[in-house]
Amino acid sequence: MISLITPSKALRKLAENVRSRRLSVGLTQEGLAERSGVALPTLRKFEQKGVISLESFLKLLLVVGGLEEVLEAVKPEKPTFNSIDEVLKEDKVIRKRGRHK
Repeated sequence: MISLITPSKALRKLAENVRSRRLSVGLTQEGLAERSGVALPTLRKFEQKGVISLESFLKLLLVVGGLEEVLEAVKPEKPTFNSIDEVLKEDKVIRKRGRHK
């Protein structure tokens, strides 16, 4: 699947969404920073530029909601089978590895 959104646009959109969630639950930046354990300057930088570590991002989602949805979004797809032969064929593949460069 081809995505038309750039990583920098995605970061800004994530920041907008977290800001919207923060406002919808009635938290100030200071309140969210305190409850999440993310430093206030880090939160401000995130809301302005979309720059944040993954750990801090997840801490914010834990407070404003959305952590479960993110985990579900990155969950690997389970294969769907149309016959028992496909199940047996899949069963033989034990390990999958990435290729070395």
